[in-house]
Amino acid sequence: MDYLDNEGPNMMIRLLFAILLFSSCSVQAQRKSKDKEQPASATLDSIAFHLYTDSLKKGVHNYINVDGHYTDGRWLPLTSKELKFSCDGGKFEGNSLLLDKDFKGDKVTVTVTHNTNNALTRSMIIYIKQKGDDERLKTKEEILDEIRNPGKQPRKKNKGFLS
Repeated sequence: MDYLDNEGPNMMIRLLFAILLFSSCSVQAQRKSKDKEQPASATLDSIAFHLYTDSLKKGVHNYINVDGHYTDGRWLPLTSKELKFSCDGGKFEGNSLLLDKDFKGDKVTVTVTHNTNNALTRSMIIYIKQKGDDERLKTKEEILDEIRNPGKQPRKKNKGFLS
């Protein structure tokens, strides 16, 4: 019984601390969910492409990032739920453009239009990656050698030609 009497105040402090911590986390979660909701006073005033790459690859899903600018100054991502995506080559699956491996063009024009406001539309020309992915990357030793000897040009291997 003495053990419980000695632990009683400590147990109460731990319990109060746990309650405060839980309520603080709950309030923060509510604030975050409210921040994600778009207030009725802020309206979408423009859309813009913010691409993650400078060229598209054939045979893979290329994510086309489009953000909306709201009158309260915030930028929020838009998806195929809010936008219609179209392109003069390939096909869209959500925000992702899939270009066939046999696609012959060197660029495509992507157009996005807001579902409920056709005045909000943007088009962008995006180029297609022309080189393959088989480019040889430098080894760790080659990179470190360049850092240690910045003025020295790397030696090119002799390919059997007469010097």
